[in-house]
Amino acid sequence: MNGQNRSDIYPGLEVDIILKKDQRSGKLTRGIVQTLLTSSAYHSRGIKVRLEDGQVGRVAFIVDSE
Repeated sequence: MNGQNRSDIYPGLEVDIILKKDQRSGKLTRGIVQTLLTSSAYHSRGIKVRLEDGQVGRVAFIVDSE
């Protein structure tokens, strides 16, 4: 599942994000969502989130969808 819809993402969810510095390479970083930073319901490049370890990026894939 991709991370373009805000309704699919919530705190505690395991996701793969693309950090700003990794946008060119497309390198993914896995973590647990702490906070949603994008307020709109949809974003074409992915919803921006802050992970529990403090890193910020856009959701590329949702790993853990219960």
